[in-house]
Amino acid sequence: MRILIVAATAAELAPCLPRLQSMQGVEVLVTGVGMVATAARCARALAKQPYDLVLNLGVCGSFTPSLLAGTAVHVISDSMPELGAEDGDAFLTLEQLQLVGPDDFPFRGGRLVNESPPANAAVRALPAVRGITVNTVHGNDQSIATVVQRHQPEVESMEGAGFMYACLIEGVPFAQVRAVSNVVERRNRDAWKLKEAIDSLGAAALKILDSL
Repeated sequence: MRILIVAATAAELAPCLPRLQSMQGVEVLVTGVGMVATAARCARALAKQPYDLVLNLGVCGSFTPSLLAGTAVHVISDSMPELGAEDGDAFLTLEQLQLVGPDDFPFRGGRLVNESPPANAAVRALPAVRGITVNTVHGNDQSIATVVQRHQPEVESMEGAGFMYACLIEGVPFAQVRAVSNVVERRNRDAWKLKEAIDSLGAAALKILDSL
C-alpha cells in the first residue's frame, strides 16, 4: 500500500515524523504554507505516481465552541470564501458571477466534498466538520460574523481546499485531518494551544495508519 502524507510545515508533523519515516510505503510531502503551494505540490506528486491513500495533516482554527483546542477532526467539505468579486458592500460568488456552476466538477453544491472517505475506523471516529480555506486567517469580529453567516464553517485552514481540489482532480482516496489549535477570534496568540493540537494531530495520524 502506498500512502502520501501531506502537511504545510514540518512542525505540524514533528511528534510523529520519525514513525512516519520508518513506515514502509509511507511518503511525506511538505508543501509550504497556503492553498496555492499545497495545490501545486500535491498535483505534481499525484501526477507522478498512484497512491492508495493521501492524508492531509494540519492544524486549524475553530468557529465552534464545542470543538476545543486539541480536538482532531475530519474535514469532509471545504470551500474558498474569498474567491469571488466585491460589488460595493456586497460579495459575489463565482456562481453569482456565472463563472462556474455549483456542481461543476470538482464542486458539489459549490463546495469541495469528500464523498468517498477512506473506510478507516480511526477516520470515522473523528468528528466530521465543514471547513473553509483562506489566504488571510480571520481575526476581525465583523469579518468573522460575515463568513459564519455566509458559509457556516466549523473550522478554517490555509491549505485544505487546495489539497482537496488536487485529490478530487486526480481521483485518489483522501482525508483531510486537522487538530484545533485556537478559537477563531481577534488574534490572540497567547490563547493558542499549538503544542496540544500538534500532539493530538500526530496521535490521530498514527491511529489512522495503524488501522489500515
